[in-house]
Amino acid sequence: MKKIHFYTLQNFRLIPQMKSVSETMKRDIEIAGHILPFKTNNYVIDELINWEETDTDPIFTLNFPRQDMLSKIHFDTVTKLLDSHADHKTVAKVVNNIRLSLNPNPAGQESNVPYLGEIKLKGIQHKYPETVLFFPSQGQTCHAYCTFCFRWPQFSGMNELKFAMKEADLLFNYLKQRKGVTDILFTGGDPMVMSAPVLESYILPLLEPDFEHIHSIRIGSKALSYWPYRFLTDDDSSQMINLFKKIVDSGKNLAYQAHFNHPRELSTEAVKQAIEKIRSTGAQIRTQSPVLRNINDKPETWMELWRKQVDLGLIPYYMFIARDTGAKAYFELPLEKCWKIFRRAYRRVSGLCRTVRGPSMSDHAGKIQVLGVSEVKGEKVFVLRFIQGRNPKWVHKPFFAQYDPKATWFDQLKPAFGEEKFFFEDQRGIVPETKPFLFE
Repeated sequence: MKKIHFYTLQNFRLIPQMKSVSETMKRDIEIAGHILPFKTNNYVIDELINWEETDTDPIFTLNFPRQDMLSKIHFDTVTKLLDSHADHKTVAKVVNNIRLSLNPNPAGQESNVPYLGEIKLKGIQHKYPETVLFFPSQGQTCHAYCTFCFRWPQFSGMNELKFAMKEADLLFNYLKQRKGVTDILFTGGDPMVMSAPVLESYILPLLEPDFEHIHSIRIGSKALSYWPYRFLTDDDSSQMINLFKKIVDSGKNLAYQAHFNHPRELSTEAVKQAIEKIRSTGAQIRTQSPVLRNINDKPETWMELWRKQVDLGLIPYYMFIARDTGAKAYFELPLEKCWKIFRRAYRRVSGLCRTVRGPSMSDHAGKIQVLGVSEVKGEKVFVLRFIQGRNPKWVHKPFFAQYDPKATWFDQLKPAFGEEKFFFEDQRGIVPETKPFLFE
């Protein structure tokens, strides 16, 4: 029976394979790991990483923070503190200030937090009318941490920015009052770190008649990539699979939203068996990933990723653009290049792979898809549209931005054709808050 064993900043040098890694790299990991969260496990170490090519290996890069993921000034600041043996309190204060400068709350997530009467529901985000995101407090960690993660404050000790909630009754009461909600997404962190009985306590009540307006239960998780044994040999793996079956048997759709960033994560026998287990319950597995420099920034990588997913019965769902937070400078790509990678991969796969949407940015206003680069009225422009919007009226409405070959995120773009603002902004260029969650 495979048991998980974690490696963190405190014990990563004990990984046997680290003997092949240079002392310079180990020191870089220790310094960068004080700012960016770091945790991995024995499955990633033993079955996913190519230890002969750690400088360029995508899975090593996904798990181990390095110097280039930080600005020189931030890296040098922490280096000097550690070299001078500064006390823990001093280091923690400086590190926290650095983290706050890395945009730890991208796309204004705080503005998505709703109220139930006078109670602010810190563990819920409700940005789009039909979908509620729930952050169970017991699920706000992961089997291993991704160095690009946009929710890194969830497990960095930044409690003032953490989304989490333990009170299931508040969730249920909120959903009872929101009959327009059809989908609930359990997210984190990773809900699959919770025990099956704890996850059941949140999900089974949603199968009752009071929640007949909830059609789909979604679970956002990286467990298939980083710990597929969660569904094979963990003590409660059978109970977890049975829970999935109960959801499907109740008549609700269960969508397991799996995060796969590289084809190698689909290569082991363990992940193939785990996928088969989940699919045997009747659950759908939909896949998503950002496009990341140094990881998957070639069309061939995405072609292989989507084809492998379809071969295994998975549904390619989203290609995202890396959010503007944390180590984004290391992973980001120009918007035009993201579009070209998507287009060149998309046109070379069959229709079964073309369920994927992207590349898209989760901006404060909504999910904005880059449809391409074109020339309109003699001006080179980005063609964009909302896949989702704070106001449902914006969805699928095309709009245009000035072409900028260096832009890597939406807030770097300006309206095309001499317009002062985008159609969804007010006179000050601000996205107005809409009446909450009305279908019009």
